[in-house]
Amino acid sequence: VIAMDFVIWLQHVMVHAVPVLWRLHRVHHADPDYDLTTGARFHPIEIALSMLIKIATIAVLGPPVLAVLIFEVVLNAAAMFNHGNIRLPAGLDRVLRWIIVTPDMHRVHHSVEEDETNSNFGFNLPWWDRLFGTYREQPRAGQLGMAIGIHGHTDPREVVRLDGMLLMPFRGEVASLSQ
Repeated sequence: VIAMDFVIWLQHVMVHAVPVLWRLHRVHHADPDYDLTTGARFHPIEIALSMLIKIATIAVLGPPVLAVLIFEVVLNAAAMFNHGNIRLPAGLDRVLRWIIVTPDMHRVHHSVEEDETNSNFGFNLPWWDRLFGTYREQPRAGQLGMAIGIHGHTDPREVVRLDGMLLMPFRGEVASLSQ
């Protein structure tokens, strides 16, 4: 389960680092509202690529079926939790960040600021970001002051409508992750 979580963390770093994959992943980041639906908002092609990576990981690691089942349940529950529009008491959030990715921790990742977007890649375990130096405690503007989304992607026809989201990867140039 821990090894599969690391692979998913690497996959998340990869979809930010490789421009053609970022085109797909920006559908997730362009969501103007950070809430439960953000955790399920992915382009179908990205979902298919993620499934192939998971299948390859399972083939290489050979984990028991129960471990794969536990991983998938935890991954999906964690994605809903850490994309939830909830605020935990500061003390509880500070403790939980050592064990699981909290909503405030992952919300930083959805900032419009490129350096903040390129932090806190974890879904389940926060250890990988701490270990590899991609952990960021808070956004510069604070949790309430930070802007969510992607610069230049604010038109509701693109970021809210299904047809706009499905076509987003195929439109425009991507010079950096802030686009």
